[in-house]
Amino acid sequence: MMQYVWAHDQLTPQEEAGVHLQDRGYYFGDGIYEVIRLYDGKPFLWDEHFERFARSAAELDLPFPKPLEHIMQDMLTLIEANHVHNGIIYLQMTRGVQERNHLYSRDMIPVITAFTKEEDVPSHLQEEGITLWAVEDIRWLRCDIKTINLLGNVMAKRSAEDNGCHEALLHRGHTVTEGSSTNVFMVQNGVIYTHPADNYILKGITRQFIQKLCIEKGIPFEETAFTLEDLQDADELFIASTSHEIVPVNHVSGTMEKTLPSRSLTDQLQQSFQERKLS
Repeated sequence: MMQYVWAHDQLTPQEEAGVHLQDRGYYFGDGIYEVIRLYDGKPFLWDEHFERFARSAAELDLPFPKPLEHIMQDMLTLIEANHVHNGIIYLQMTRGVQERNHLYSRDMIPVITAFTKEEDVPSHLQEEGITLWAVEDIRWLRCDIKTINLLGNVMAKRSAEDNGCHEALLHRGHTVTEGSSTNVFMVQNGVIYTHPADNYILKGITRQFIQKLCIEKGIPFEETAFTLEDLQDADELFIASTSHEIVPVNHVSGTMEKTLPSRSLTDQLQQSFQERKLS
């Protein structure tokens, strides 16, 4: 079956798609993106993802080449054309094509590209749990913008893999921020803690959904920064993202060592998430 991507403002066979050499996404990572999960062919938290997409664009002084609702319809067209059942849609917008220059022109037309992919949720990770590699957070100071410039995240993920861990646990000094591609949550005495949604982390869409679940279930949820020292007294730790959903952490290595044998509250949230995502 032919696979399509979105390129040149239309459905394009994947093998025919290309990007201009002078696209600023190549030169400067000058662009934004979103990854949206599809369950049974239906986008999950669709509006929330596009709200964040619009915020990221505004923060980078990046205009849309057409109204946002038209872009959303284009993405639905792509999903339908590829008959995606369970998977993701990846959407990217760069500032456009310009001869290399740090100073960007406001006359460029932004470039939108997108693809879909069949991809099951990592149920084995959700069941078995994972290990994290604690490492210093070296990223820039606007992690709240979902930009395609992800080199710091990439380096952290590689470091985690090289040390036998599934994901990185990033920290600035002793303060835990998030993972390389996930948000991080600590459970202590029945309370869930996660870093405030400021410029040091990405305000994950799944993170926001977990907060809503906690409110519904009466589970205390605190947007309060916690430290590596706080983690030593943690009862549970879990990560969350669009791709992972909710995954428990069994052990942390690196700049700290901690085993987390409990996961009762994490299991409760996992069950609630599964019930809601297909409702």
